[in-house]
Amino acid sequence: MPEAEAETHPEGVASDGDRPGPIGRWLRADRVRAVAVALIVVSVAWRAGLATRGWFSQDEFVIAAQVLDTRLDADYLLRTFNNHLMPGGLLVAWAMVRAAGFVTWPWVLLLAVGQAATGIAVYRLLRDLLRPGWGLLIPLCLFVFSPLTLEVSSLWLVGLLVLPMQLALVMAVTAQVRYVRTGRLRHLVTVAFWLVFGLLFDTKSLLIVPLLFLLTVFLFTSGRAWRSLVTAIRRHWPAWLMLGVLSGAYLAFYLTRPARELDEPTSGGQVLTFLGDLVGKTMAPGLLGGPWRWTYAGDGPPLVDPYDIAKWLSWALLATLVVITVRRRPSAGRAWLLLASYLGLVAALFGVTRLGGPLGPVVGIVPRYVADVVLVAAICVGAALLGTKDTDEDEVSAWPVPTVLREPGAFAVGLVSIIVVLATIGVGTLWSTARFGDNWSTKYGRDYLATAQAELAVAPPGTVFLDTAVPDRVVAGYFWPDNLQSHFFRPAERRPTFVTEAARPSMFDDFGRIHPVVVQGQKIVPGPVPDCGHLAEGGRPTRIPLDGHLVEWPYVVHFGYLSSGDSTALFRLGDATREITLRRGLNDVFFLLEGAGDAVEVTVSTPGVGVCTQLITVGRAVPAP
Repeated sequence: MPEAEAETHPEGVASDGDRPGPIGRWLRADRVRAVAVALIVVSVAWRAGLATRGWFSQDEFVIAAQVLDTRLDADYLLRTFNNHLMPGGLLVAWAMVRAAGFVTWPWVLLLAVGQAATGIAVYRLLRDLLRPGWGLLIPLCLFVFSPLTLEVSSLWLVGLLVLPMQLALVMAVTAQVRYVRTGRLRHLVTVAFWLVFGLLFDTKSLLIVPLLFLLTVFLFTSGRAWRSLVTAIRRHWPAWLMLGVLSGAYLAFYLTRPARELDEPTSGGQVLTFLGDLVGKTMAPGLLGGPWRWTYAGDGPPLVDPYDIAKWLSWALLATLVVITVRRRPSAGRAWLLLASYLGLVAALFGVTRLGGPLGPVVGIVPRYVADVVLVAAICVGAALLGTKDTDEDEVSAWPVPTVLREPGAFAVGLVSIIVVLATIGVGTLWSTARFGDNWSTKYGRDYLATAQAELAVAPPGTVFLDTAVPDRVVAGYFWPDNLQSHFFRPAERRPTFVTEAARPSMFDDFGRIHPVVVQGQKIVPGPVPDCGHLAEGGRPTRIPLDGHLVEWPYVVHFGYLSSGDSTALFRLGDATREITLRRGLNDVFFLLEGAGDAVEVTVSTPGVGVCTQLITVGRAVPAP
């Protein structure tokens, strides 16, 4: 038996038990790939944890309310939301809101899947485009750990817009690279597919078309600018024809859709400030682990607010990186020009569409607006540092190594310097991400809804509410009417009963607690009838002056009265009228009315019924103390 075993397992040959399993063989086959997958998994898991600390925000509440009030049809899918044509995103939102409502984990899972798919696609692109080696992990980490994309992985509406565009951009670039190298039309069909896919989720995906052209010019041609342009156009004209037709057809359709006016810039100074914010405060620090500090922006994601000294150091470090890579590898200059050109396209897009609106002053420091630029930056930084597979090896020696760097120990000093710089960027990234999480965990909307749900659970039967707006810190007033409570609570587990008229209505305060309604506003002047005030008798209109003028607005009216019998009455404010119900005796009625004027008019419908009033207040509802 020992001899048989020796023959079966001769010396030097591993037994089956000693051989690595499928996972071990996969790891050994490509260690760079294994580390890349591990980095993507860590990034997705970390960001999912951050996302669970936050909750929905302004736009999500608006979309959620609209979804539950809308049928799934072409009118819903092909409308614009904040000038975004996003049928794919609206379809996903419609299904998710109806299935999950305000439950958080399905949305986090959806975003995590999108991030994982995009991260894997980015690594595949880097592996196809760039020279192989451990250096591929640098641009990969720049993308998957960038603090500038934290909003994309935390806010589901932003994720529905940006993640599909990022995936479409990566896959379209991958297909374009293969088309340029091989000329095979099947890769061109793939480019068209991913462009259409991106356009289903966000109009900004149109920028994929000029990006593909610029990438072909800068990374796949040589010579001066004019020669590169002519070469790219002549060699790959089928691609530009196809992309031009698709873009033109999409734009023609988009322009037929109803949309609000563009928020064009109002001055040159506004444009310069925007560019300074976009490049100086957002992009340059963000590529090096910034912004390190965030500005709280309500329930929405925070805005970048880098420290001045850190911002200046990031500029200096980025400029140094550009100079070194260009001197070391001349083709790196083309990669940096590609990044600058795409950033210019994004700046031009937002410069002519966003600067003139109420949020114009902060457009340059909103990180989601450059989430796709971060992806392009990863490609360009990789090309600048490593070179593409299409670049001649000879050009790497374009910068002779100075004599001082050939001295003993110079390599060690350089290596230590690189490690220090990378470690500093890594620590900065960790700090920026942690501070984002602290900011993101503050959610007034979540606390407001939780308190309201707890209050509704113990509210007396028959409790009714007047439909008023939620606090601005939950949903801003410019979203009206989607900031009304009747809209906000539609996806909630417990929904209040809203009425337009009630004797004892309730309302929520700014924290979600239930209180009786009190009306603050213009009151009526004292009436001429002793012990009655103003007397309205059946069939005859009675004009009652207010102590001030009211502009056109939706108001709440508190009408306190003493009636000799049951009846209805017509209440008028300017051109607005409302029929209300009156009960015998001393009563109050609260109702909604949109109008304007300096007097109200009461007409009791039933002859012989008289109504006395000394209390009419027209204004806004506030919670009673």
